[in-house]
Amino acid sequence: MKQRKIPLRKCTGCQEMKSKKELIRIVRNDEGEFSLDKTGKKPGRGAYICPCSECLTKAQKSKGLERSFKAPVPKDVYEQLLRELSGEEHE
Repeated sequence: MKQRKIPLRKCTGCQEMKSKKELIRIVRNDEGEFSLDKTGKKPGRGAYICPCSECLTKAQKSKGLERSFKAPVPKDVYEQLLRELSGEEHE
């Protein structure tokens, strides 16, 4: 039986290639609104990040999300993502 290819994506924080299912997708839709995409199917431009607050901090310092989206990311988006990620880390 042929082995299925596992899609890999790069984390914008630590720059490591990981399985798409291990990462969290951040989406920017056509209206410029940012959201967390837990299903991986929301329409819009996506960027991936590890489900840990350290990677989000690294992405913010290196402006990794800004480069991925080719647009400035508001500070409140980082704060919202940090709240959601820290909630997931404690589960």
